Amino acid sequence: MSALRATAATVLILLVLDPATAQEAVRDERPGGPPMASPFAPVPPDPSVAEEKETLPTRVAEVPGTWDLSKDGTSRRCVMTLLKDKGPAGQLVNFPAGCRRALPVMNGVAGWLYADEAVRLVDKDIRPVLQFKRRQDRRSYVGTAPGGETYSLVPLDTAGMRPPEPEPAIAAAVPAPSPAVATAATVSPGEPGGPVVPAPPLPPLSPDGPQPGTYALDRLRQQATCRLAFERDGTVKLLAGCHDDGIEVFNPVTWRYDGGRLTVTAKRGHSIGLVKMDDGRWRRDPETGVVFILRRIEG
Repeated sequence: MSALRATAATVLILLVLDPATAQEAVRDERPGGPPMASPFAPVPPDPSVAEEKETLPTRVAEVPGTWDLSKDGTSRRCVMTLLKDKGPAGQLVNFPAGCRRALPVMNGVAGWLYADEAVRLVDKDIRPVLQFKRRQDRRSYVGTAPGGETYSLVPLDTAGMRPPEPEPAIAAAVPAPSPAVATAATVSPGEPGGPVVPAPPLPPLSPDGPQPGTYALDRLRQQATCRLAFERDGTVKLLAGCHDDGIEVFNPVTWRYDGGRLTVTAKRGHSIGLVKMDDGRWRRDPETGVVFILRRIEG
């Protein structure tokens, strides 16, 4: 008992004088006892929690590209292109004529601006038609029209999502290798004449995650607008007959399941997160814009 009191007193003194030293002093005083875990030690990050890439632009040069505008709580949406070219009302915007029927608010849109870390759709006099702000997930915007209805603006394929252009390689002034050396150097594993390298085994599938097969994409009151093939090797193929401009522009190429979350990644590198519902279907999380649900239809 006296030994424990002495140890506690020592730790208290060290905490006052030097907290770092106190961490090293917290040990089990029993003979051969292991060091006690310090309550001040930093908690290591959990590698199972995948960090999803933020997709909203941070400067005007990252805005140009394809965006999905939708009226919250409805199936009404418009896939538009925000151009980098300047026009009479800010910068130019292109959208099909059907957008005006689907979203009458688009009748007044003549251009776009980037201000206060968000996109604004403006009229011909550069007055805001829809003024957006970032959602907390930093993956979509939300804006309120004068009539009170809310809209979501989600980036699909923008300049900020694309990888930077590689710098041109500078040829080094070195003598060319002999043909024999060049041939040996260019034979890679798996090529004719090269060593045979077996493919690494695929990781086991989680029983709680999605299983390989064909999945249908459902929107609000629109069933099977697209079909996607989830392959065993983690790739995704968008099958023929898709009737959803947004998912075609998104162009999914891979999928992974980790920590109860399905992540579908586009060719450009941005991604959509989904969580499993009680009925086995998968819904977008967080829920922004038009309903986005995947359901397995074929094994």
